[in-house]
Amino acid sequence: MGLLLSKFKEAMQDKALRDEVSSAIVNDKGNACPIAVRLAWHNSGTFDKSDNKGGGSDGATMRFEEELSDPANAGLNIAQDILQPLKEKHPELSTADLWVLAGIQAIKLTGGPDVPFKYGRTDASDKSACPAQGRLPDATQGAQHLRDVFYRMGFDDKAIVALSGAHTLGSCHKDRSGFDGPWTTDPYKFDNEYFKVLLDLEWKPREWDGPLQYADPSGKLMMLPSDIALKEDESFLKYVKMYAEDEKLFFKDFAEAFGSLVSLAALPIANLEPRMSSGGSLQKPETHKFAAKRCLSIFKKERFSRDE
Repeated sequence: MGLLLSKFKEAMQDKALRDEVSSAIVNDKGNACPIAVRLAWHNSGTFDKSDNKGGGSDGATMRFEEELSDPANAGLNIAQDILQPLKEKHPELSTADLWVLAGIQAIKLTGGPDVPFKYGRTDASDKSACPAQGRLPDATQGAQHLRDVFYRMGFDDKAIVALSGAHTLGSCHKDRSGFDGPWTTDPYKFDNEYFKVLLDLEWKPREWDGPLQYADPSGKLMMLPSDIALKEDESFLKYVKMYAEDEKLFFKDFAEAFGSLVSLAALPIANLEPRMSSGGSLQKPETHKFAAKRCLSIFKKERFSRDE
C-alpha cells in the first residue's frame, strides 16, 4: 500500500509540474510551443556518439554563451527566459530536465503524441562541457549533410524523416535564422501536414533578398533546402510518403525518435556511467527511480490542496 501511495504522489507531482510548464508556454502572452520544442531539440541535437565531449541534453550547456551563440540557436534565449522562473521556483529540478519536459509538453499541447520522458538529467557547472559549434543541422544543406549529422547521433534514415516532421510546428523568422515563413497552414498544430504539403505542393525557389528557400504557389508557405532534400532522396522519400499517408505511424515513429533524441548522453537515461559532481568528485550513477524521486522532491504537500 505504501509503495502504491508513493507512486501515486509521484504521478501527481509530475502532473503538477507539467501543468506549470504548460501555463508557462501557453498563456495570454502567447503560444511558445514551437520554440519550446526547438529548445529541447537543439539542446539535444549536439550529441556525438564518438566524442567524449558528446553534447546532448544532459548538462543544459546552452545556458553558456559558447553554445548559445551558435547561429543555429539564434532566438533560443527567448525560450530559456520563459522557463527560467520555473527553474527559480524549483531549484532542485535541473534546467536540462526542465527544457526537455517543456519540449515534450509543447508537443502534447499542440496535439502531438506522448513522448517518453524520465527525470535525471544534470546541469553542467561551467562552459567546459559545451560541445563544439556547428553540430546542428544546417538548413541550407542536402541529404548527405542530414545523414552526417544524424548518423553521428546514432539515428537512421527513418528517424531523420520522423524528426524532420517537427517542422509541422512553428515558423522561420528572418531576424533569427534568416529564413522566413511557416511550413504549414497551422504552425501551432502538431500533425502530418508537413509531409502532405511537402509532397503535394509545387515548390519553387523564392525570389527575395534572403537565403535560398522554397515557396508554394500561394507564397504563404515555405520549405528549406533540407526539407526539399527529403523529397528528392529516394530513401527519405519512402518515409515522407508513409507519414503523409498515415499520421498515426508518424506520431509513433516521432515519439520514439524524439524520446531518444532528448535522452542521448543523459544520465541516467541513455547510460549509467559515473559523472562528476559539482565538487569535482566522481558520483555513482542514479537509477531512473531514484533520480525521479530526487527531482520530484521539490514539490511540497500544499501543492495538492491547491485549486486546479
